[in-house]
Amino acid sequence: MLKAGVLGAGHLGKIHLRLLKQSDKYELVGFYDADTATAQKVADEFGYKLFKSIDELIDAVDVVDIVTPTLSHHDCAIKAITKGKHIFVEKPITNTVAEAEDIRALVALHKVKGQVGHVERFNPAFLAVKEDIKSPMFIETHRLAEFNPRGTDVPVVLDLMIHDIDIILSIVKSEVKHISASGVAVISDTPDIANARIEFKNGCVANLTASRISLKKMRKGRFFQKDAYISVDFLEKKCEVVKMKDAPENPGDFDMILQNAEGIKKQIYFDNPKILDVNSILMELETFADAINNDTTPIVTLHDGTEALRVANMIINQF
Repeated sequence: MLKAGVLGAGHLGKIHLRLLKQSDKYELVGFYDADTATAQKVADEFGYKLFKSIDELIDAVDVVDIVTPTLSHHDCAIKAITKGKHIFVEKPITNTVAEAEDIRALVALHKVKGQVGHVERFNPAFLAVKEDIKSPMFIETHRLAEFNPRGTDVPVVLDLMIHDIDIILSIVKSEVKHISASGVAVISDTPDIANARIEFKNGCVANLTASRISLKKMRKGRFFQKDAYISVDFLEKKCEVVKMKDAPENPGDFDMILQNAEGIKKQIYFDNPKILDVNSILMELETFADAINNDTTPIVTLHDGTEALRVANMIINQF
């Protein structure tokens, strides 16, 4: 079991603490939070060991789980890496791309591993269809949330849209060619609603919408490719796969057949992939433990986190 410590005991930090405690791949050593009142309250309520300083915590563990505000990710990561510790860092990886590159260089130098918390990669609905998504040429995502003051210190692109940016970059194996975007600050000082169009060099186009001032929650992705349409509901953890194949010569009474203008007939059929009941956050943490123990590449690399941040910043710069 890897000894793990958590930096940050806010909303997400408490979830990480609970899951690390129940994981059989980690031994939760304790946590640190700069807010002494919050830290003491969490220690008293849950019985986790509270460390007096970041350095004291880092010295006591193998893996540092960084769940602090984004502005402090870089400093926390540097302290951990220079002491030879593996790092799991919440998304976005850092505040700037330069900081992310700095962390990547240091991880290589100290021969430790790092993973970024892009949790939607471990969403059971996405996992169920991931292998079906091959060379999509049009992608549409909607990520809408009700207003919550938590997270409004950053644009909605870094708060919400970055989830979908990472998913898209993991699927589309092509460089970004052009980005156009617009965003509006309605309640906050930074954009609360944004739309972006990403064009890739291979011809794929992705249209992303994110809002944190919606009246309802929605987290959906739709992927269109040759002979298939795949939809993923990240919120409800549901998915749908509609495929087409050449129609049989003698179709059955209930077969769905389409004929185009050239007279080519296609049969439509529905796939129902099995959706596993997994906890996405626990899964991302445990696959990171596997990567450390087996000396393999983490599923969401620091490079992945850096590229998602780079594209997010390209979108923000359009506003």
